[in-house]
Amino acid sequence: MKARVLVTLKSAVLDPQGKAIEGALRSLGVPGIASVRQGKVFDVELDGADQAKAEATLKEACEKLLANTVIESYRIEFVG
Repeated sequence: MKARVLVTLKSAVLDPQGKAIEGALRSLGVPGIASVRQGKVFDVELDGADQAKAEATLKEACEKLLANTVIESYRIEFVG
């Protein structure tokens, strides 16, 4: 089973890297960019076919390592 974990800063947390990317895009003349927030993507392959168990495993991984839950949120998506 394959899953994707998306980790982003919570909306109340300042994102200086996202602001820098936003400014760079504007200076490069890329039109229509209102704002940018950066994040992390983890593509994870799991053993087994039990989606509920896989989701519990991924939540544990996020809480322990993949996300700093004080300042970041995460979302789990199952793919393919």
